[in-house]
Amino acid sequence: MNDSTAGRPATAASPATAEAAPGLRADHVSRRTHDRLILDGVTLTLRPGETVGLLGPNGSGKSTLLRLLAGVLAPSAGVVTLDGRTLPQVGRRATARRIATVEQHAHTQTELTVREVVALGRIPHRRAWSAASAVDTRAVDAALERTGLTDRAGQSWHTLSGGERQRAQIARALAQEPRELLLDEPTNHLDIQHQLDLLDLVVGLPIATLIALHDLNLAAMYCDRLLVLREGHVVAEGTPADVLTPSLIKRVYGVRADVTHDPGHPVIRFLRRPPKP
Repeated sequence: MNDSTAGRPATAASPATAEAAPGLRADHVSRRTHDRLILDGVTLTLRPGETVGLLGPNGSGKSTLLRLLAGVLAPSAGVVTLDGRTLPQVGRRATARRIATVEQHAHTQTELTVREVVALGRIPHRRAWSAASAVDTRAVDAALERTGLTDRAGQSWHTLSGGERQRAQIARALAQEPRELLLDEPTNHLDIQHQLDLLDLVVGLPIATLIALHDLNLAAMYCDRLLVLREGHVVAEGTPADVLTPSLIKRVYGVRADVTHDPGHPVIRFLRRPPKP
């Protein structure tokens, strides 16, 4: 399949379909800010247990789509639903219990231990000013263990390496016990080993995951499905083998590439521009 057939225009679901749709869904969502259309008519459904890669150049609308799905931003048009109900109907607290997000950069001026950072993920499950319950403690312990941070639990978050800080943010998200996980370029500024370790962790989770990535080879290796944005529009959606073609890479990123197919996923080799005469 070439990229012209891989690209699927977003189509609006009927009200009956939207009401019945399980999981997290964006239906023809657009976002306009200061007379600029940042995202235009995007439709996406996250299926249980699936890892979806969100691709596109800087400024293509990836972060905006993630924030719309998380309920941080409201769409200018279209609707985001969770199990068929709009996010305002679900409510902020219930949405926060269900959907966890990991931003590109996490910062805090407060001196917190790793355990305290991870425990922030339990806030949606607790009443205001209430003490942590045994359930909260077990969820934090499990998240620390799953991310390999148990031995760092008492350490200051500020003393962690970049890869460890990202793992701590993943652990915070896991402590929420979400069913959907949204990650905005979590491999940025990590060395190759930590990129692979983090993505191995993420794709091993039994939840629906949407992850914005710049590295096309990582997306091909780890994602079940890809959604490609350019200037706020969906230009392609499908499996990595269907989507990652030389013509699409040229059209979206403006670079030449060879694409070969290892067992299981495509491999992209970028080509240098020909020398200027």
